[in-house]
Amino acid sequence: MGKYVVTGSASGMGLAVADKLRAEGHDVIGVDLKDADVTADLSTADGRARAIRELLAALDGVLDGAVFAAGVGPRRGNERTTVEVNVLGTTELLTALRPKLAAAGNAKVVVFGSNSTTSTPFVPRRAISLLDEGNTERATKILRRRGPLSGPAAYAASKLALSRWVRRAAASPEFAGAGVRVNIIAPGPVLTPLLKAQLEGASGNQVRSLPVPVREHGTPEQLAQWVMVMLSPAADFMVGSVVTVDGGTEALLRTKDWPSPMPLKRVPKMLNGLRQAKGKGQVADYSDA
Repeated sequence: MGKYVVTGSASGMGLAVADKLRAEGHDVIGVDLKDADVTADLSTADGRARAIRELLAALDGVLDGAVFAAGVGPRRGNERTTVEVNVLGTTELLTALRPKLAAAGNAKVVVFGSNSTTSTPFVPRRAISLLDEGNTERATKILRRRGPLSGPAAYAASKLALSRWVRRAAASPEFAGAGVRVNIIAPGPVLTPLLKAQLEGASGNQVRSLPVPVREHGTPEQLAQWVMVMLSPAADFMVGSVVTVDGGTEALLRTKDWPSPMPLKRVPKMLNGLRQAKGKGQVADYSDA
């Protein structure tokens, strides 16, 4: 049996994942604001540092995997907390845990993204870039200019920045090259306490207006099953993938956008990146095969 870290373990999809791991006999270290093995506020630098210290102290051996499910939903006036938790609450902890994951030899990591990354309009690109750099303060200022749309824009921007960071890190020598498989699961509307509160609140009509072709919301248990597959040997050849589980919303809204061919203007950059990767031994050279 293995040892896993699960953030957001006290409720929703994080709790469902932690329960499934424990039911299979794994040792789980949960991280959350309360009711967890490690209690910490991931919206603050001090809280994230505390979580990292306590996790590293609790991990006396290797770490077989991690699931980053902690997140804050879209709410106007809460933009800074949203981006801090959703971006830095994962990137800082995952970076700190990387050596423990690498020591396992074949660790799996699942990061919770969102289908909001492909279904939310009016997300400022500059804010995404700033969040990708870890600059939450300047990004928040830009996002708040969206007025009534600042909450959804902040949420989508945070998940976009996180997904880009994860995909970049996933294929790097530090992760894939060290045997750590990192992937993203992108849920649509799932009946967590967060979604239930939104449905019952002022934004209920807006949430219900999102088209879901299967005409029902997902459940935390369904998403947890997907995570278990992504933590299993079935994911040995899976790196930097985004698995969308949203009842068909993205397929309905973005039917022709993805997959898409490589734009010609990107080819020189792609070839240069490939040459650099081969030079560093990051990818295998099959030219003589």
